[in-house]
Amino acid sequence: MKRMTGSLVWLALAAALSIGPAGPAALAQTPAAGAQPRAVLAAMSQAFEAAAAKVSPSVVSIFAEQVVQSGGRPGLPDDPFRDFFGDQLFRRFFGDPGQSGGARRTVRSLGSGVIVSRDGLILTNNHVVEKADKLSVVVGDKKSYPAKVIGTDPQTDVAVIRIDAKDLPAADLGDSDEVRVGEWVLAVGNPFELMHSVTAGIISAKGRSSVGLADYEDFIQTDASINPGNSGGALADLDGRIIGINTAISSPSGGSIGIGFAIPINMARKVMDELVAKGQVVRGYVGLTLQPLEETMAQALKLKSTDGALVGDVVRDGPADRAGIERGDVVVAVNGAAVKDNTEVRNLVADGRPGQVMAFGLVRNGARLEKKVTLAERPRERGGAEPRSDRRPEAAQQKIGVAVQDLTPEIAGRLGYKDEKGAIVTEVVPGSPADDAGLEPGDLVQEINRVPVRSAGDFERLAGGLKAGDAIALLVRRGPNTLFLALKVQ
Repeated sequence: MKRMTGSLVWLALAAALSIGPAGPAALAQTPAAGAQPRAVLAAMSQAFEAAAAKVSPSVVSIFAEQVVQSGGRPGLPDDPFRDFFGDQLFRRFFGDPGQSGGARRTVRSLGSGVIVSRDGLILTNNHVVEKADKLSVVVGDKKSYPAKVIGTDPQTDVAVIRIDAKDLPAADLGDSDEVRVGEWVLAVGNPFELMHSVTAGIISAKGRSSVGLADYEDFIQTDASINPGNSGGALADLDGRIIGINTAISSPSGGSIGIGFAIPINMARKVMDELVAKGQVVRGYVGLTLQPLEETMAQALKLKSTDGALVGDVVRDGPADRAGIERGDVVVAVNGAAVKDNTEVRNLVADGRPGQVMAFGLVRNGARLEKKVTLAERPRERGGAEPRSDRRPEAAQQKIGVAVQDLTPEIAGRLGYKDEKGAIVTEVVPGSPADDAGLEPGDLVQEINRVPVRSAGDFERLAGGLKAGDAIALLVRRGPNTLFLALKVQ
């Protein structure tokens, strides 16, 4: 039988099952009833075989070595992908080096990569290569090459390395924007040092974010079995085109349970191109702190939908501030296209270039408006503080589970709230609406439902007017930033 690519399997499947209006009953009564399903399965098998044969040669093994000091847990310290077995849900695929003695020792680990050019460029994960003192790449289970890092981008967990070789089997890169949930895929890599393993599954979801693996997330989720050692390997469609770079799994045990994540190849390719051309990734910046719109927050702000992103803070004199965007605005569109959530807005801005003008569609106090923002270059991330203080329980504690006090000069100086006004949160009752909303001791409440709060008395007066079931939005300053928190009065 002629071999079929993935795009043709479905035509064969449809043809094989086109047996008239009687459907499956007619198939059961047909003399050749067993032949047609077997033909379909054979065609599907051949599609998987062809895709695996096309992808596998371009997937390489990456061996990383690092010399570390003895003492404490071995491995790569301060790595956000390190040990997702404990407090974190996600476990990195970099491998878990064994214990050894001595003052200094070499830690070795294994990952995967995808050849993207015939002259030796290889795409992989940042966490596979970061902090490694020595890298080597094995192509086709045979020849080993020393490798050097061309560039890394921890914010997307993408890295590009190079080996000195020619006429390599470069992968065919697909279009991850076109993949569909339910589509068959193959994962190729080196799980548990089992070189060039191929597993199959489907795309379980697209656009996964808030996973906690990288700053910029838009993951493809798959149930194709991937395990430690698969990081940096290929996620491919049945035409043998790379649609993602396998990155991590969700697992309580460290092994595959059918929830894996891959960086979409369109994102990885864009980052790769910048790393090769410039050695770094330059991202757009508008100077906004954006929050998701939960149902309670939407109710509190009298919004009809949870689509969009709430502006929790605006950086003073930043691009958004100069354009006239204000705290409390809701971003509902960028460049005329509706946005679903804060992650989508953040990724769109990051994809922009300094000097580019972006049109932000906003909702402010129920009215639609548009502001044009000239992007700047994204600076380094800012940190925050973790302050604490004393207590003042009154109506607020009874209704929403929070105690506040006035912001004194001494507290303002200690917590970095000089020249600010508001009520300092001194206690949050466990399990209360305030606790569920994420309010913390040391937060400075500055508004309730867009009404300014300048003192603990203001807070108590406004809280006293609340009734059970009311949805309220609190504007809170936490360290150098502000954010909105929503809760329902009990």
